[in-house]
Amino acid sequence: MDLFDYMRNTNLEKDSPLAARLRPTTLDEVVGQKHIIGKDKLLYRAIQADKLSSILFYGPPGTGKTTLAKVIANTTSAEFTQINATIAGKKDMEEVVAKAKDNMGMYGKRTILFVDEIHRFNKGQQDYLLPFVEDGTLILIGATTENPYFEVNGALISRSIVFELKPLEKEDVKELCRRAVYDREKGMGAYNAQIDEDALEFLSDISNGDARAALNAVELGVLTTEPEKDGKIHITLNVASECIQKRVVRYDKTGDNHYDTISAFIKSMRGSDPDAALFYLAKMLYAGESVTFIARRMMICASEDVGNADPMAITVAVSAAQAVERVGMPEAQIILSQAATYIATAPKSNSACVGIEEAMRAVKETKDASVPVHLQDAHYRGAARLGHGEGYKYAHDYPNHYVSQQYLPYELSGKEFYHISGNGYEKKIREHMKRIREEASH
Repeated sequence: MDLFDYMRNTNLEKDSPLAARLRPTTLDEVVGQKHIIGKDKLLYRAIQADKLSSILFYGPPGTGKTTLAKVIANTTSAEFTQINATIAGKKDMEEVVAKAKDNMGMYGKRTILFVDEIHRFNKGQQDYLLPFVEDGTLILIGATTENPYFEVNGALISRSIVFELKPLEKEDVKELCRRAVYDREKGMGAYNAQIDEDALEFLSDISNGDARAALNAVELGVLTTEPEKDGKIHITLNVASECIQKRVVRYDKTGDNHYDTISAFIKSMRGSDPDAALFYLAKMLYAGESVTFIARRMMICASEDVGNADPMAITVAVSAAQAVERVGMPEAQIILSQAATYIATAPKSNSACVGIEEAMRAVKETKDASVPVHLQDAHYRGAARLGHGEGYKYAHDYPNHYVSQQYLPYELSGKEFYHISGNGYEKKIREHMKRIREEASH
């Protein structure tokens, strides 16, 4: 490192955002994530013993993935190199690998490669790293906000330990905010500021476990608030709320939260909780989710989870899907709300869903099951001369427009696929079917 590099790094450290300056340098300074870095946990022991294998940190923004990587950098005897997958190319990785080989060959020194946002690497880039991870040339530390089991090559996953980081608890965020305000060495202590308890409570709640969001708000508050008569900068509830103008909804339309939220929406309607359904609907709309995507999922739910217990549910869902395309936002949210609450409060039955699944299995297992002769078409090219359709009973010629005869293939005789529930309109269907079958048998 020359003089210019030293001065640049010094200035970066001094002028970097508060969240970066407050990053801990040792494991004991880390706040939260005790489920993976508690003193009796595997990761804590591996870092302390400097015996790391390749690992992947997976979790939402602001939960400490980069922080843990920096702690490892400060405690390991291995060479530590960092690249960001959003800007790194093959040449960058080739340089890292070449240096790692030199370190191992000349000094017997291991190299740890930290890849931030590793899910941004394409398959080819991930494949390039694989042999060097496998032979020990590199110890890989990957950080990702996306589920690694979907976004990272299976071969890399199998050679790594996945650690899931959770959103920080409110008390953890409070502790970090206090450090930010009062720490004179790394924080804003030199500004002679203080933060009110209700402001701490507000920031720890509204940050949703994202420490970076809370710390950015603290920094903004300290830097933009004038001292009062006592000479202190007071971070009050009003100041804190001004520094976070809008609660950020943790939602990525291509990531985990997209799937988690739509899953919760569907399960809330299935579970007959209209309040929860409206909340998750609002969350998706707030985050800009496609109204047509939401409407498609509601149509599926209307058949899968309501079915014939309320045959109007699918009609409402289809009408809503057509209406939102014609109306658009913001009025479309009213239409979606009506459909969601209808489906959520409708009587439930999954009989149609279960029935088709069982029928599909039966078809797979009895592929050669033939249509009974009396049900076969008698009109096609002289099929009647072969006996097709012979003995068929026309249902409308019988009482209740029903007659008992063999409809299923003989191999499946007596098999039931539609298990009619006793909910909603299906109760009437069950009673009707029972009545006409009993009367036909007399």
